[in-house]
Amino acid sequence: MTGKNVTLRLLDKADREILKLPRPVKGAIYDFQHKFKTNPDSAGLRLKQLQGHDKLFSARVNDEYRALLLRLADDDWLIVSVKHRKEVYAHLDRLMYSVNRVTGGIEYVDLQVVQEEVLTPQPRQPEPAPRAEPAAPPPLFAQWTEQQLTDLGVAPSLVPVIAALTTEDQLLGLVEHAPQLTGEVLLALYDGKEYEDVLDQVTAPVTAPEPVDPEDFQAAVERPATIVTTTDEALREALEGEDFGRWKVFLHPTQAKLVSRDYSGPARVGGGPGTGKTIVALHRVKHLVERLPAGRTKPVLLTTYNKNLSADLRSRLLALGGEALLSRVEISHVDQLALRTVREAEPGNRKRIIDEAQAVREWRSLLDELDENGWDAEFLHDEWAQVILGQAVTSRTDYFRARRAGRGRTVSRAERAEIWQLTERFTQRLDRLGVQTWDQVAERAAQLEMERARRIQSIDRQREEAGGLDNIHVADGSGGWLRYRYRHIVVDEAQDLRPAHWKMLRAMAAPDRNDLFLVGDTHQRIYKNQVTLGSLGINIRGRSSKLSLSYRTTRQILLSALNVLGDETYDDLDGSTENLAGYRSVLSGAVPDLHGLRDWEDEREAIAALIESWGEIPREQIAIAVPTNEMASQAAWTLAQHGIPRLEIGPDGPRGDNGVHIGTMFRFKGLEYQRMIIAGVSDGLVPRADVQQRRTTDPSRYRREMQRARSLLFVATTRARDSLDIFWHGEPSPFLEELMKARRPMSA
Repeated sequence: MTGKNVTLRLLDKADREILKLPRPVKGAIYDFQHKFKTNPDSAGLRLKQLQGHDKLFSARVNDEYRALLLRLADDDWLIVSVKHRKEVYAHLDRLMYSVNRVTGGIEYVDLQVVQEEVLTPQPRQPEPAPRAEPAAPPPLFAQWTEQQLTDLGVAPSLVPVIAALTTEDQLLGLVEHAPQLTGEVLLALYDGKEYEDVLDQVTAPVTAPEPVDPEDFQAAVERPATIVTTTDEALREALEGEDFGRWKVFLHPTQAKLVSRDYSGPARVGGGPGTGKTIVALHRVKHLVERLPAGRTKPVLLTTYNKNLSADLRSRLLALGGEALLSRVEISHVDQLALRTVREAEPGNRKRIIDEAQAVREWRSLLDELDENGWDAEFLHDEWAQVILGQAVTSRTDYFRARRAGRGRTVSRAERAEIWQLTERFTQRLDRLGVQTWDQVAERAAQLEMERARRIQSIDRQREEAGGLDNIHVADGSGGWLRYRYRHIVVDEAQDLRPAHWKMLRAMAAPDRNDLFLVGDTHQRIYKNQVTLGSLGINIRGRSSKLSLSYRTTRQILLSALNVLGDETYDDLDGSTENLAGYRSVLSGAVPDLHGLRDWEDEREAIAALIESWGEIPREQIAIAVPTNEMASQAAWTLAQHGIPRLEIGPDGPRGDNGVHIGTMFRFKGLEYQRMIIAGVSDGLVPRADVQQRRTTDPSRYRREMQRARSLLFVATTRARDSLDIFWHGEPSPFLEELMKARRPMSA
């Protein structure tokens, strides 16, 4: 057997097993995989077929450990486990491997390990006095037949084990060792989901599109359902010792399908927090770059809504593909992109840019100067930004005809005339001050790019009319050979972009296959930007998918987060609604703790005491989210009094390297922590008291603001990986009502 073309792969879950081994063994595995790919028949590897198995072999890693490998073809091998040599040969009949008839993926199960670690009861301490044996609890899955379970994709070899499960601890233990789909199916059934819903939401998305040959292992290893890695570098990443490295290597089958799919136009991927939307976006960028013709340009744009997340995307993309990948990708947050576009076209435009809060203050100043008390500054700013700028309205007549869907309060023709006059005065005020808003920048960039696209299309039409020949005078008059800026655009956190951003992005790439790829979750919308993509020239109908498996949040935290959302209805960025049906996790942990305190000072002291009780937990893996900047500063001061290192999170992320991260809930979008504390979740703070005041004066705006406040708390709760603690003083937020019903709050 020649070794020069040998393929050696590592099966998902085998890497987790290897991570538990002593460090010298992990080092030996690196050496082993290199030697094996060079020459599997090397005498030092002692490759041999295991008795009673036609595809399973063992090979020497070092004196003490052996790799178990499936031989898929002559020179194609798959590592399924690494065991101590004494454990390899003792129970050969308990090693099960097969091709799943539903997904078509390769699955491996060690029934001996399952028996010992899941079903065998741990020895108990002797009790002081004899007591009657309690009645045995009923089996967890007795109501489903073997056929039903295997139709859902459960590994047939595990059906007898599943029939014997009687406790949640046993179930969670089995999930650790079972193939991924088996674990997902069992947890969904255990959580009370209907059989048909599990079939539709868990099994159907990973079902093989073609008939499965259960004997064809080589075909099976190429399917997305077989989660493997192949290259030396990827193997090193998988074994580098922490879960965060796995995202670069292992993709869930549903993620892998979305990454590599060929779309006929714009596509969108939704899903709840922690489902890997950003990971899909990054791997999608890599997939697109790998299919580009050679060159030095950057025809792929990766963008998101703020600078902090943009920097995170850059570092992750660098980790995923190195400088070679980064060299073909433009990475920019969308406002920076808009500003650069405007300044390219208008180099003399050096107006200072103000944010939304500053703009609202300018509105208030204008209304005060005019002694105008009939209008609310925030309402006027939103009307100007979302209707007038959002629809590129340039005249009073056009404003009279402008659509105001979703704006809530109806305005008469006379009121529109007043609003138009006020907005003219406002823009004149900004000009006098030499400032502009991000909304203005985005809309100007959109208009510039749309005009550029029209010129490109005009040149294309003239070329067609001339039989494919370029008109050199037209091209020369344009200042250069016009072309679209990008071939592919990938957008992360799509739910928070403005309408003008979408118009700009649509114009920056030619309408073509795989032109726009958007990921986001409208349940996590924390800004006021509500759009219907179809009305902006981005048609995602029929090309919208959803991820539903959370890799970050435990099932217990997930349930609490979903309770925060209540019965609110959320849009799908295209005029319809969406929900988090099927949103689930295979991770398990403690139920979130609720802490009701007397006042804000007591809250802060209780939080400091809680953090001190966590001992050696790295402080940068702990976060405190609060409603306001002032509360963030006060919380930081209290931690300082207790000698706890802390970092406040600003617009550009944490201001330092070590310490508990503290900031407003807005600052935690896109971040995650081992332990999450949400403080100040009190009535009047979450949501703000002024939101409640609009309940009767502006019901539509009240509903929008309440939904936004719920989304913000939802985002904060789902930053947690292992534990979540929610604090309040006085009356708790109404958003905690469902959580309070489920659990009585803890008192400090």
